[in-house]
Amino acid sequence: MSHEEIHRSHRVGWLRAAVLGANDGIVSTASLIIGVAAASTAQEGVLLAGVAGLVAGAMSMAAGEYVSVSSQADTENADLAIEQRSLEDDFESEKVELARIYEGRGVEPVLAHQVAEQLMAYDALGAHARDEIGISDNGTARPIQAALSSAGTFTIGAALPLVVAWAVPRSLLMILVALFSLAFLALLGAIAARAGGASITTGAIRVTFWGALAMALTAGVGQVFGVVA
Repeated sequence: MSHEEIHRSHRVGWLRAAVLGANDGIVSTASLIIGVAAASTAQEGVLLAGVAGLVAGAMSMAAGEYVSVSSQADTENADLAIEQRSLEDDFESEKVELARIYEGRGVEPVLAHQVAEQLMAYDALGAHARDEIGISDNGTARPIQAALSSAGTFTIGAALPLVVAWAVPRSLLMILVALFSLAFLALLGAIAARAGGASITTGAIRVTFWGALAMALTAGVGQVFGVVA
């Protein structure tokens, strides 16, 4: 009977960007709406601020993810270029180096040398990238994927509190946006934890706590400036 585990590490790249985008979309837009509403702004002004925050936030998330992940990709490519030159200059020394890495992980010297020899005969650069540098196919930087995931999920996340702000009466706007946004955050945390194989309860509480704190602080700022105005 065969047994095959289900691993989730291959999801790390897009899952991180997607969760970050959705979380920022909900928290930043809900906080912006609550802060502006706390300053006694009319509902039209609140909605306008929310839409502006959605557009600006989505573009910021896309640009930020693309730049940061591109920097990671540049570093990985530079390391791979160095390793490729080392393989071309002294293949045998690189084989010894790889064997010592396996020895350090508990493999017997003779077997470690055999493993290094066979892996390098199959894919020398791939073996060194994975076992010496720590670059694997699952963790390879993908700037465009990260940018699109982050911007897309930010837009979806930001639209949720914005729809609530549009649908409810002005008198109930702050409290309902806050309550619905906290529910959205709890759901997001649970889904992200489920996708990553972590505790659903912990994921939901963690995301909800920081979202509630952000909304409370922004509401306080809005009230202060509303009183000053």
